[in-house]
Amino acid sequence: MQILAENMPWVWLAAAVLCLIIEACTLGLTTVWFALSAFVMIPIGFTPLAAELQVLLFLLIACVLLVFTRPAAVKKLKIGAARTNIDSLHGKKALVITTVHPYEPGEIKINGVVWSAQAADGGSIAAGSECMIDHIEGTTAVVTKL
Repeated sequence: MQILAENMPWVWLAAAVLCLIIEACTLGLTTVWFALSAFVMIPIGFTPLAAELQVLLFLLIACVLLVFTRPAAVKKLKIGAARTNIDSLHGKKALVITTVHPYEPGEIKINGVVWSAQAADGGSIAAGSECMIDHIEGTTAVVTKL
């Protein structure tokens, strides 16, 4: 156990590099926190703190980083949120080509593409009139009468 205790800084460096390699391969934004924790542990590895306590400290730091910083990082980096051109339709005008009834979807045309549509307020919008796209739910445009 003495040999392990003397080499703990190198163990933490190896753990950090390994975690960074795994993170680079997966891009899951999970093992990066373990890599940061391992980098923090490198100077602690030079202290006479027992290897078992160092491992516990490493896990504690990694878990704290994972729980408290990962959600903010995921939100900031928009991991897992695939942006599409649908977002650009919000607020645009469209032409109603089939009347939109309260309980029966109609159709609208925007940018040469026909969409199924329903009224945001549950009312009717007559064919030939203009509407504005409020948001998209699945494959249906939710629209408001202009």
